[in-house]
Amino acid sequence: MDEQMTIMSHAAIQPLPARLRPQTIDEIAGQQHILGPGKVLRRIIEQDAVSSMIFWGPPGVGKTTLANVIARQTRAKFINFSAVTSGIKEIRTVMQQADENRRYGEKTIVFVDEIHRFNKAQQDAFLPFVEKGSIILIGATTENPSFEVNGALLSRCKVFVLRALSEEDITSLLKRALESPAGFGNQKVEISEDLLRSIAAFSNGDARMALSTLEMAVLNGDLDGEVTTVTAETVEQCTSRKSLLYDKNGEEHYNLISALHKSMRNSDPDAAVYWLARMLEAGEDPIYIARRVTRFASEDVGLADPRALELSVAAFEACRLIGMPECSVHLTEAVVYLSLAPKSNALYTAYEKARADALTQLSDPVPLHIRNAVTGLMRDIGYGKGYQYAHDYEDKLTGMRCLPDSLSDREYYVPTSQGLEAKFKERLESIKDWKLRNG
Repeated sequence: MDEQMTIMSHAAIQPLPARLRPQTIDEIAGQQHILGPGKVLRRIIEQDAVSSMIFWGPPGVGKTTLANVIARQTRAKFINFSAVTSGIKEIRTVMQQADENRRYGEKTIVFVDEIHRFNKAQQDAFLPFVEKGSIILIGATTENPSFEVNGALLSRCKVFVLRALSEEDITSLLKRALESPAGFGNQKVEISEDLLRSIAAFSNGDARMALSTLEMAVLNGDLDGEVTTVTAETVEQCTSRKSLLYDKNGEEHYNLISALHKSMRNSDPDAAVYWLARMLEAGEDPIYIARRVTRFASEDVGLADPRALELSVAAFEACRLIGMPECSVHLTEAVVYLSLAPKSNALYTAYEKARADALTQLSDPVPLHIRNAVTGLMRDIGYGKGYQYAHDYEDKLTGMRCLPDSLSDREYYVPTSQGLEAKFKERLESIKDWKLRNG
């Protein structure tokens, strides 16, 4: 009896979104484009024929819920993995166990929430086990997997795009919360249809936000005997922080980061700080912004001001270590600095030009004289022969060629005259003049 009471008490203190988490496909709100009758994902789940896949969509649309439904449906072993707390060692331990299970005919499904938080090395640790079928990987992400999941892993996963829920979907969900014994079905709650629709509109397609807002409104409602009345004033207080972020198709996420980038590029600190605030106050992950700001430091400022990268990395570390709301001022410092810094995209264009050649001329050999002769055989066939050690020369320069023959005339890095890059430009020109005279 005591154990039963403990279980009941634990359920009672769970947040409303957890209590109402769907147990079956039919209980999931929205996503009819992939879960409707006859749709591909529904068939895959019902037939227990799950393959590696990634669920991509905004917060609160059912990514983790889908994984939980699959866990209940499948006959495979199901492992929940956290991208926030799991390292490469934990990944490999689980993978080796899955490999062992496969030999005995047991499938293993590994669910990774927020897979975009895994770095490349962590993602690579999954790859060989996905390739040979030791595991079925299911990832969930709010970020575009084209950018946040490495290509080799992404090519082995089917991507399912989950959409923000409609107001109708969320209004129906709120009504179910009021009627279900897992929600407020055992209480007498009076709230008008209009107020339910107000909460649905406020949630911007996020079921978790809608249910949490409803719970807050009920808990703060006017209690008269056994009846709790939720008024417009109560709902207004619970939704006073306006939801500023994503529109109904999730596009605003990318519109806002684009606005931040282009404002910094246009040297407009006021606009840049405004777009930064729009993202942070709407709940955007500061780490995501910090990553993009750090990229900007090299892509759009580069050697015109090398300190831009240092400051951006420092802001990134501040975000990682202390989080919101404290890190907002560190991001503001980085964004204003980058807005005012001299601009150069010379590093970006240098890499893009080199990348194009690297992809089309993969077979060009490394010149023998700059290869490392680590064995006697390598020395015998000419590895390292003719190498000129720059430090042995008075000017610390040699006329030695380092590009393949087919690319000997290429110039990838073309410095601008902006900021400190003007000095790098002057230095590069003097190097080229020296090589022309001494070549």
